[in-house]
Amino acid sequence: MNKLIIKNVSKTYPNGVKALDDVSLELENGLFGLLGPNGAGKSSFMRTLSALQEADSGSAMLNEIDIFKTPTELRKVLGYLPQEFGVYPRITAEQLLNHMAVLKGITKASERKEEVNYLLNKVNLYEKRNKSVKGFSGGMKQRVGIAQALIGNPKLIIVDEPTAGLDPGERNRFYNLLADVGEEVVVILSTHIVEDVKELCTKMAVMNEGKILYQGTPNNAIEELEGKVFQKMVERKELNEYADNFSVISNKMVGGKPVIHVYSDEKLGDGFEMVKPDLEDVFFSKINTSHKLV
Repeated sequence: MNKLIIKNVSKTYPNGVKALDDVSLELENGLFGLLGPNGAGKSSFMRTLSALQEADSGSAMLNEIDIFKTPTELRKVLGYLPQEFGVYPRITAEQLLNHMAVLKGITKASERKEEVNYLLNKVNLYEKRNKSVKGFSGGMKQRVGIAQALIGNPKLIIVDEPTAGLDPGERNRFYNLLADVGEEVVVILSTHIVEDVKELCTKMAVMNEGKILYQGTPNNAIEELEGKVFQKMVERKELNEYADNFSVISNKMVGGKPVIHVYSDEKLGDGFEMVKPDLEDVFFSKINTSHKLV
C-alpha cells in the first residue's frame, strides 16, 4: 500500500497570488478526485507535487520519499500527465513511448520494447503504434499520455484535467483505463468536471482559491446536504433578487428558463421544492456559498 502525506503546503507567486494556502491531504492507493473551478490552484498543486516548482512551506512524503528534499527520487516513481500533453510532430506512438522510456532510465533495448508493447496493449493502441501521434483524436492522445505516465511502474500518478475536450465515448474509455490503473497506485485526478469525480473517485477534495474546502467521500459530502437543497424555476430578470435574498448554489437553464438551486437549513415555500442533492450541488455549495463544511 502506497501512502502520500501532504502537510501545510503553501505557495505564493512573485506577483502576490497565493496559489496554495496551507494544503494538507493524506492519500492511499486508489483514485482521489481534486475538484475545483479553473484558477482554484489545482494545477499549481499538481506542479508542486510533481517537483516542477518549489513550495514556500510545508512537506510532502510519498512512502519514504521526501518529495521536496529529494525530487530526483520522486521522479523515479512518478507518472505525470499534464493538462497540455504536447507531442512531437511526425513521431509515432511507439517512438514516443520508447523515447520516454529512455528518459525514465530503461536503457536496455529489449526491456524498453517489452514495456512499450505492454503499455500500447494496455491503452488499446497497439494496432496504431506506427501511426503519427499528431493525427490522433483527443482521446487517443490522452491514452498515449497515460501510457507514458505508466512507464517504470510508478507509485504516484498525477493527471491534470484529463477529460477536458473528450467526447462521451472517449471519456468513458478513459474512465475505465484510469479505474484499472488506480487499483495499485495513488492516482490524483485534478479536474473541474464533476462527472469525472462522480464516476471514478471514492475519495475527493474540493479546492478553491488555493484552499481545501472539503475532503472526504463523495457520498458523505452529498449526505451533508440532504434536506437542505431546494430548486425553483424563475424568470431571468429575477436572478439578482434571488441571489440577494437566498444562498443560491447554482443556476442553469432548463427549457429556456433559469432553474436555481438554493441552500437552506429550513424548508422553503413560495414555489421552492426540495430536491435530492448530487455532487454538482456539493461542488457549487462549497464554491459559491458560505456553507463550506470542512
